[in-house]
This record gives sequence, C-alpha cells and structure tokens, in this order.
Amino acid sequence: MQLKNKDRTEKLLELMSKRNYFTKLKLEHKEDSSFTIPLKVSSYNELNLIVSDLLKASIVLMNKEARSLAVFHKETDINVLILLEIALQLLPEEEMELLDDLHKVYLDS
Repeated sequence: MQLKNKDRTEKLLELMSKRNYFTKLKLEHKEDSSFTIPLKVSSYNELNLIVSDLLKASIVLMNKEARSLAVFHKETDINVLILLEIALQLLPEEEMELLDDLHKVYLDS
C-alpha cells in the first residue's frame, strides 16, 4: 500500500512539474493565506462562487421575466457583457487542467 501511495505521489509531482499550474491566484500574504487576482479571495472555492454569482446575475439580467421580478432601481445600468467578461477572466483554466490530470491518475489507480 505504501509503495502504491509513493508511486501516486511521484506521478502527481511529475504532473505538476511539467506545467506551470496554479497561476490564476497569486499569494499576497503568507500570514493569512490570501490570494489576489484583481479581487482578493481566500480559496479557489470562493473564486468559483464569485464566478457563479456573476453568471447567475447575468442570467437574471438577460431574462426579461426574471429581471421584472428582481429588485433593481430603474436608474441602475448594469452591463451584462462586462459581468460575463469578468467571469471569464476569473476562471482558473490551468488549475482545471490539473484537475483533469489528477482525475486520470485516480482512474489509473
């Protein structure tokens, strides 16, 4: 069992050394483990929630029926394209590739 775990660890380290993963979030302060993009987040999970909320807001804003039910001030001018562009920029593409590679390692075991 230990040999199998050692092999998995070595394969994981090999995968991670081949590419430059974890590039989306930049470590800002080691003391509190906070990261930055243009936004400060505490984890990839929080980043995912931010992107999800941006997408949900965009869906509501693009749907006439949903927008009429939502509480918006009439003077509020929200540009849905900008929200969608921000969401695209926040998606951690390299990290998703790593998850695919890890999934392959898991399936091979």
